Amino acid sequence: MPQKQKKISLIFFVIGTLLLVGLVPLVLTGWFLSERSAKELRAVENRYQTQLVQEKARQLEMFGQHYGDLVGSFVKALELSNDFAILTSPQTEQLLGTTLKENPNLIALYMKPIEAESLSVFRAEAIKKEEIELIAQDAAAKLGNQKILFGSPQKLKSGNDLVISITSPVTLNNQNSAIVTAVVSLKEISRSIVGVNPTSEDELWKSGLPIVFAVDDKGRAVFHPDTNLVSNQKSLTSLRIVQEWLEANSQIQSALVPFSAEYDGKKHEMIGAYSTVSFGKNMNFGVITMQDESKALASVGEMKQQTWVISLAFAGFALLVGLALSRQLTLPLLKLSSAAQKIAAGDFSHRVETKNITEIGMLGKAFNIMTDNVEEHIRQLAKAAEENRELFVGTVKALAAAIDGKDRYTRGHSERVSRVSVAIGMRLGMDEEELEKLRISALLHDVGKIAIDDSILKKPAALTNEEFEIMKTHPQQGFKIMKNIPAMQDFLPGMYMHHEMVNGQGYPQGLTDKDIPLQAKIVSVADTFDAMTIDRPYSKGMTLADSLERIKSFVGSRYDDKVVQALIDACMDGQIGIGVVKLKSNTPKNVNDKGITVVKKIA
Repeated sequence: MPQKQKKISLIFFVIGTLLLVGLVPLVLTGWFLSERSAKELRAVENRYQTQLVQEKARQLEMFGQHYGDLVGSFVKALELSNDFAILTSPQTEQLLGTTLKENPNLIALYMKPIEAESLSVFRAEAIKKEEIELIAQDAAAKLGNQKILFGSPQKLKSGNDLVISITSPVTLNNQNSAIVTAVVSLKEISRSIVGVNPTSEDELWKSGLPIVFAVDDKGRAVFHPDTNLVSNQKSLTSLRIVQEWLEANSQIQSALVPFSAEYDGKKHEMIGAYSTVSFGKNMNFGVITMQDESKALASVGEMKQQTWVISLAFAGFALLVGLALSRQLTLPLLKLSSAAQKIAAGDFSHRVETKNITEIGMLGKAFNIMTDNVEEHIRQLAKAAEENRELFVGTVKALAAAIDGKDRYTRGHSERVSRVSVAIGMRLGMDEEELEKLRISALLHDVGKIAIDDSILKKPAALTNEEFEIMKTHPQQGFKIMKNIPAMQDFLPGMYMHHEMVNGQGYPQGLTDKDIPLQAKIVSVADTFDAMTIDRPYSKGMTLADSLERIKSFVGSRYDDKVVQALIDACMDGQIGIGVVKLKSNTPKNVNDKGITVVKKIA
């Protein structure tokens, strides 16, 4: 079957033209402008990041140079005096005290000749003399031949301040005769570089603002807005920009580094820059700034968003205009299309209004004539189908009656089994289509008996074993007769399997409960019920109560419990009686002297 070609409505052409003419240029212009703005803003941000990090590095460098020069001035004074006795004079101690006051970042000054007593001035609230001596001794041990030594940043034991030591030797007669050590607090320079207000690392990442910090030559945090990182001297080598500075700090003074960073499980594209600060020849610091690129270029994102909002607003306006215009252009065609869809859905009473139609007026009239003819043909087909159905049902009934008529004792048996089956099916909630299939299947359940010899079929006494085996073949005989008729396929289960038992001991296939269709289970119970309650040449029909008790005794072995319960409920409700079946009603039940409910037979 060839595939149907997809049709495109005229309304889409109208709307598409409006959008193409108006919306596409607007979107392209907005897009190109935003891209160009993003490029320029990115260049500005790069310059800003580079300038910022260089400015911070210069501040730190001047800080180190200032205190290095301060230590150097004391060394020069001692070398010129060539007399360490000067350290014991009140003037020297006063001078050192004044220097301490003038330099708030200076925590301690320590002078120690090799063969004389040391002199130290310090801020007692920040550091103790013992700690000063330990710092000075450690620096002296590492000094070697260096003219000045900057110690690694360290946290004081007596406080939380991060300090750096600056040590220089006093050389007399080409020998190191004394050392001068200054202990300098990094608190103020830290605030100058990273900001006054401490901020947690989590808040920094969420804010998207530039993050400025400094690391030592091992990648540990020296200055950082998050003071916990500095206190713990946390390593920041997980950041790619820190790794690049560690790899290139001695060769490259400053550089711009775009990189990716992951924080809290999220990946961020970053803009970053670093600059190297040297304290003497032995100590380097990396001043680093970085910012989330998306936050840095947020204004471009807003521009793009505004472009899309304007574009969508215009698109909505174009859609409204397009709908209005296309409605006027396509109204006659839409009416014809709507009518065709209703007729295709089965509403043949619908007609097309041809009023005010010009170009397609004749088409509308022809369409109405066609609909009239189709409606008439459908009516004739429906009538023929109903007649065929009645003919089919009548034929089935005639065939069942012919089979039952072979024996006067079984006359009407198939019709009664059919009615009982339908009553049970109704109790089980079967729909109308399934009930109709059940009714026909029950009518034909004994059709295979047409192939059984009359001597066996009409025998007035009980059958022998051999005769019973022949009688048991009637389900197969019926199946052979009906299986090649396509219209009979839905009725075969009840016809072929109504002698199967749920325990697998039935025939002809020996099926078990789950393999037996519900249709067959119902016909089986209905067939047994009718056989028990009618008189036979060799046995008297059982009462209703006795037959139900007898059938109940076979639940789980022969019959399905739900089917049997439906039969019992129908009998107790007066819907099924001996030889008769009626629809459920609210009329009172009449009970005869045998305890059997008397019901009105339905034709």
